[in-house]
Amino acid sequence: MIDLGKYSFDILLAYGLSGILIAGLILQSVVASRRTARRLKEIEQ
Repeated sequence: MIDLGKYSFDILLAYGLSGILIAGLILQSVVASRRTARRLKEIEQ
């Protein structure tokens, strides 16, 4: 593993939080897309 020095905790925490936020945004987009597709399908019928 790369030696990150005395800031390793902060760096890894930042990467971890960024990953969690990106995953949350992707999940939110997928849920909104499915909801919109379902609503459009209901309107078309």
